[in-house]
Parts: sequence; C-alpha cells; structure tokens
Amino acid sequence: MAEKKESENANNVIKAKLGEINLDKLTQKKVDLIERNLDEITDGDRLILRKIVQQRALKIYWGTAITGRPHIAYFLPILKLRDFLEAGCEVTVMFADIHGFLDNLKAPISKIESRYTYYKKLITTMLGRSLRNGTGLGGIRFIKGSDFELTPKYTFDVYRMASYTTERDCKRAGADVVKQSENALLSSMLYPNMQALDEEYLGVDAQFGGSDQRKIFMHAKTFLPKLGYKKRIHLMNPMMPGLNSEKMSSSDEMSKIDMLDTKQQISKKIGKCFCEEGNTDTGVLTIFEYILFNYFGSVKVSGVEYSTFEMLKDEFGKKVIHPGDLKSACSYYVNEMVAPVRDVMMEETEMIEAAYGKISRQ
Repeated sequence: MAEKKESENANNVIKAKLGEINLDKLTQKKVDLIERNLDEITDGDRLILRKIVQQRALKIYWGTAITGRPHIAYFLPILKLRDFLEAGCEVTVMFADIHGFLDNLKAPISKIESRYTYYKKLITTMLGRSLRNGTGLGGIRFIKGSDFELTPKYTFDVYRMASYTTERDCKRAGADVVKQSENALLSSMLYPNMQALDEEYLGVDAQFGGSDQRKIFMHAKTFLPKLGYKKRIHLMNPMMPGLNSEKMSSSDEMSKIDMLDTKQQISKKIGKCFCEEGNTDTGVLTIFEYILFNYFGSVKVSGVEYSTFEMLKDEFGKKVIHPGDLKSACSYYVNEMVAPVRDVMMEETEMIEAAYGKISRQ
C-alpha cells in the first residue's frame, strides 16, 4: 500500500513538472511530430524528451530483427521515422542480424548476410519513397548489430547483464517478441539483455518500437542502471493486426501483404478479408487507419474523397460504402504504395532468392 502511494506521488510530481514546461512554437512542433500517433509513452519519458528537444536534436533508434520478408505493416515504423526526421531527430536504423538467429533461428546463420542485404535494400527503398518536405536519407545512420555486438566490451557487458537477470526476468521480457517454449532455448534468454545493451552502445536517448516491445523496454529501464548506464526514453507504435488475425506476421503468409506481392496477389488477399456490410471490425479498415491515410493523406472510395479515417469508418458503419468498394479502393492504394518498392526490389531477383529462395507469384 505504501509503495502504491509512493508511486502515485512520484507520478503527480512528474505531471506537475510537465505542466511547468513552456515550449516555444518550433520546439512544440517538434515534440508533436515525435509523439503523434504513438500507442504509448510514459509521462516520465515525455518530461525527459521535452528537456532534450529544448536543447538539441533527440537521438533515437529503431531496430528490426532480420527474420522473414517484411510486409506492409513495416510502413508503420517507416512513417514514424519520417516524423522523427522532420522533427530534426538524429535517427539510427539498426539491422539486428544476431537477434534474427537468437530468436529460434528465424534467420539461419547461413542466411544472415544475404538477408541483411535484402533488409537494407528494402528498408532504404521504403524510406526513400515515404519521405517528404525535402527530407532525405542523409539524416539516418544505418548500422548492423554484429558491427558492435561482437566486440570484447559489448560481450563482457552481456556477461555482466546476465549476472543481474534471472531466467524469469528474460522470459517475461521477451514473451511478446521472442518465440518461447516451456524448455526455452538459451538464445531466447540473451535476446532481451542484448536489446537493452544496444541502447547504450548506439549512444541514443530513445528507442522506438512496436507496443509488443513494451516488456523488453521495461526490462532495459530496470537493468541498464545496474551496469551504470542511464535509462532511455521508449516510444511505442501500435501493432497492426493481420488481415484476418491478431498480428500481421512474416511467418503467416495469409495474414500479411508482402512487399513483393503482385497487384493480383494483393487484390486476392484483400478480397478474402472478412468485411461485412456496416461492420467496422475488419482488417480492410485497419489498413486504411494505420497506413494508407498516413501515407497518402486522403483516399477516394467510389469517387468520394475522404480526408480522415474517421469519416471513412463512419460512412462504412452507416452502410454508405459497400464492402466490395472498400476492398477495391484498399487494393488500389496498397498496390500504389507497394509497386514502386516492388519494382526496385525485383530488379535484383538473385539477391532475393539468396535470402529467401524462389519467389512465389501465385
């Protein structure tokens, strides 16, 4: 009871301090860009973020484990990176190659280098197509995890971290990210500790990721200070549901739209989505909400232009829009977004096949 009251008092102090900060218009605009459309950021992190942005550029990183072929849900973090760049942040994109095979060998060691090449080409192409307002890729640092995770100092810190964390700590931290079983591989226990250490070794103020990373972020906040390192800010994006499932997944072909899918494959997958007239609980609307409005700004369905997702959802709920028309518009815009990236990637089929085998066009 005493601990709960102490926590409430601390939260009240933070809220009071947040209320005392007066930001000029430019700084407020930067903060708004950084924080918009996030699923979660704690008040404590909001306070630290504002203090940093008042003085200098926020240093932030996004890490992506090299596993299966990325799908359109990757546009969610990509579009958020665009916000960070427009807010003047120093952005690092880390290709987590070692994490890829630590997670139940989702990326076999023999395929790591070829998949890293694929990821870097795809992510940079997606970013290049998404940037606007004169923002370029020059503000982004790209780095491979193994470039620093195999150094003696980092390796020794992995041992140090292991001396503070238990099996229960690591299992709990990785529960929503790493594939686990009752008799979990030791590699899955290393994953959360290494992700926490990456914050220190990348020299950043903040780590950005999906809300499925929440437990790993809290793990980092708990254990980095035990090694003498500071806590970082954590910014969380919402997770995009799959077409007919809880989560769009690289390992579930029918839950995702792959960045290499053809126009016909895209239409086929969206056509199979559950989409009942007047029922707004559909993966089709989710694609509009999470990606298409952010990417295009506005969309047209049956010749009517919608400038906000709320307008589109409301009219579909009132049965003004037919499910077939909604699916048709969704297929069109997804292909418009994917096609330029797909065209660039398909120029290098040998690279794709080295990483993932023969490309299915069915």
